[in-house]
Amino acid sequence: MGEPSSKTKLHFPDLCIEGFRGLRHLSIPQLGRVTLITGKNNTGKSSVLESLRLHTQNADPSVVYSILESREEYARGMYAEDYFPSPDSTFPVSAMFHGFPGIWDDFEQITISTSGRSRRMQLTVSVIWYVADEDGPDQNPSEDTVFQGLEHDPTLVVETEAGTRTWTLERYAQTLDRPRPRTSSRARMPCVFVSPYGGERTDIVGQLWDGIALTDSAKELVEALRIIDQRISDVAVVGVEGTFNRRRMAIVRTENIPRPIPLRSFGDGLNRLLAIILSLINAGGGLLLVDEFENGLHHTVQLDAWRMIFRLAQTLDVQVFATSHSWDAIEAFQKAASEHPDEGVLLRLTRRGEDIFPTVFSEKELEIATRDDIELR
Repeated sequence: MGEPSSKTKLHFPDLCIEGFRGLRHLSIPQLGRVTLITGKNNTGKSSVLESLRLHTQNADPSVVYSILESREEYARGMYAEDYFPSPDSTFPVSAMFHGFPGIWDDFEQITISTSGRSRRMQLTVSVIWYVADEDGPDQNPSEDTVFQGLEHDPTLVVETEAGTRTWTLERYAQTLDRPRPRTSSRARMPCVFVSPYGGERTDIVGQLWDGIALTDSAKELVEALRIIDQRISDVAVVGVEGTFNRRRMAIVRTENIPRPIPLRSFGDGLNRLLAIILSLINAGGGLLLVDEFENGLHHTVQLDAWRMIFRLAQTLDVQVFATSHSWDAIEAFQKAASEHPDEGVLLRLTRRGEDIFPTVFSEKELEIATRDDIELR
């Protein structure tokens, strides 16, 4: 939709992904303050979001675990026994590498890079066969390296501008099996992910609420929920003492009911919108990633939802990436983007053989396509 405004400096003005999942090489020359990613199934839309999570969080094991678990590619304890040394075995992060390599295969490293706000930022993930020195100490020491005493150890290497970290793969499997905090101290910038499965889990919503409780941002949540139901006058997330644990739940007040009501009683749409806007507010100065934006949202509310996302993204310095299969979502996005020149980008991914190709639509092209019902999904 045209070049980004000179006043707008983005965390990710462009993106290059190599060797990650099905993306052998994907170079996206232009991204926006708000970027909507479309394309048929198996064109790498969710993989682009995952690559951004890895990049911003410096491939922290807690983020890697979350990504693998969501696709049922890893579960805690699955490599706890008899992990080595089967020649036919895979390893915990195999699914992240292009072609699902086995532990003894040759590896193409993963590289995720952008020109960034002030300097080029790059994340590289590779697997090497570490050779131990029997007569001396570990040859590549770091706080995450454990010397296993083996002649050769397959080792995961993560390189960023902040330095290099290494784990033997056996150690990495053990690391994934340990509970980890949601927010990594190694993060480059805030990055909040909203899954495609409707409203987020109550424990996640509770943590996000704690970041904005008793601030003016809480008013933004009420405004967002009123997009769907004008009767809502207030919202909060409270703790509920249970038999075994303390649960969290979102409650709202409405004009027609004299007592607070659980937000879950109002259906998927309100909970989905709460998760998106609450996540956006918590992503200040970083990224918001929304997979399958339209899930749970009726087409009649999507335009106002996009308008709010554009406004808050500018105000809070958040760069938003969302995926969608929905024509309604694309049409609503185009209308909202037209009100914010140079802030929105529609990106379509297309598969040709083994490669994925990006198409960035200008504002005029998107306007014509939506007017004439030209297929963009």
